Amino acid sequence: MSTPQPSDAAPIFSETDWSALKTYGIQQVTEAGDTLFEAGEAVGDMILVESGGIEILRPPGSSEEEVVVASYGAGQFSGELNLLTGQTTYLNARVSAPGVVYRVGPASFRRLMDEDPDLSDVVLKALLARRENLRSNAAARSIVIVGHDPSASAMALRTYAARQRQPHTWVVAGTPAGESLMHAVGTSTDELPVVITATTVLRQATPSLLAEHLGLSYQHVEGRTLDLVVIGAGPAGLAAAVYGASEGLQTVVLDAVAAGGQAAASSRIENYLGFTSGISGADLTGRAAVQAQKFGARIASPCEVAELKADGDILQVMLKDGREIDSRAVVIATGASYRSLPLARWSDFEGAGIYYAATELEARACGDSPVAVVGGANSAGQAALYLAGRGSTVNLMVRGGDLAAGMSSYLADRITAHPAITVRTSTEVTQLHGGDRLKAITVRSKAIQGDAGTELECLGLFCFIGASPATDWLRGAAVDEDGFLLTDVSLGDDTLGRQWAELGRRPLPFETSLPRVFATGDVRSGSMKRVASAVGEGASAIRSVHMSLNTVGV
Repeated sequence: MSTPQPSDAAPIFSETDWSALKTYGIQQVTEAGDTLFEAGEAVGDMILVESGGIEILRPPGSSEEEVVVASYGAGQFSGELNLLTGQTTYLNARVSAPGVVYRVGPASFRRLMDEDPDLSDVVLKALLARRENLRSNAAARSIVIVGHDPSASAMALRTYAARQRQPHTWVVAGTPAGESLMHAVGTSTDELPVVITATTVLRQATPSLLAEHLGLSYQHVEGRTLDLVVIGAGPAGLAAAVYGASEGLQTVVLDAVAAGGQAAASSRIENYLGFTSGISGADLTGRAAVQAQKFGARIASPCEVAELKADGDILQVMLKDGREIDSRAVVIATGASYRSLPLARWSDFEGAGIYYAATELEARACGDSPVAVVGGANSAGQAALYLAGRGSTVNLMVRGGDLAAGMSSYLADRITAHPAITVRTSTEVTQLHGGDRLKAITVRSKAIQGDAGTELECLGLFCFIGASPATDWLRGAAVDEDGFLLTDVSLGDDTLGRQWAELGRRPLPFETSLPRVFATGDVRSGSMKRVASAVGEGASAIRSVHMSLNTVGV
């Protein structure tokens, strides 16, 4: 999928294409001042302007005036990425000049995406370009997050909003702007973080609360059986969703945090096929998420899975909130959870100086202050270079004695040549220092006998020391000695229960010891732990999904 350009936001249609677009809509005669939709509506229509004009407005808030953020005339249409994601409307649409419009509802919009690849490509580029415009214009004030800096709970909200590429504004509590907003909506410091929208104020807000308000959480349909549930929205899960949905499977993707997985935490990926200048993990996975939704997959996050019941032909995915999702097949792509160092006050500083990602959000929190990166793999090297490029002096702490042992040579060479990066091999962090946020760390050289340690100024400690498989919620599936899921040829006969005898076959590629339950990416035993291989596994697993469904006569 190509990167949308600014001109993509205002495509010009031929008479033939415009006529084709109108076939998906219902005609409506309008008068000046008519409201076409308002913030807070559960579904939004795409509005085709045949004649006259419409304005898209950011609604007035407690301390905000109504502002026009976009306007459309004859031969143009309204809409942005929420048409694809199913997000609740957060802007208003009003008729500025009388005329005729065509309303394209959600079901008709879905048909447009499915039936006309040329038109849908033009429309999709426009939706993407407009979302980027909205993130940088007055529409960014449609969602305001107010919280302490630093604050782990506020950082979680900001990370979620950023991963969703959601137009929003961050305001620090205690500043004049923060005090004014809190006074305007009647909130106190013990209610932070707060999210302010046109229709509500979320107190002690969490990503789950925000997702529910935006309509991005899982929308349950009673009695519905899906073809495929993908658990985990990293590269492997998103690839499975793209291929599953594009091949006609009714697909839902669930992620406990947000789409992107650990890959979204990478500031730059340079060895992924086709991206000669590199791409950030957030951009790569963001494109993949849009691609999956283009083909009809639904992505819900945060949405945590509590259990998987795999006793019959229909699998049951049990959510933490008690809801059940019935599905004919499941792909597990939960990846791995970040490992932390066993140090006092570690949890106190998470989100307040300790980070597991090096993106613009974390870099802004550190400014140009000294930082440290712990780890010896590519993710640590990419983080060190990114932070140094943002003006920080970086101490890269590697437990082993050789930087090149676990890192690609091109990264190791750049790091050793960078004047702002100090590589400390055979070194470990032993203490954390600070009040409400991290201020310094103590490091000790393992190569120097009796080293008492050295205290280093550090306003950001970036931890990339590997991860453990995220399978604590899963019961009954065979795993290796480290907890990663065994699949296909790795499964011995002693791991296969009576269901397999009844099926009369062995597990398919990527299939676990549970029939029609597949594992891809980092969670799978023997995986390469690389973005490219995860994408390949996710795509390849869908072939096995089809074969397994055919096996049970579906």
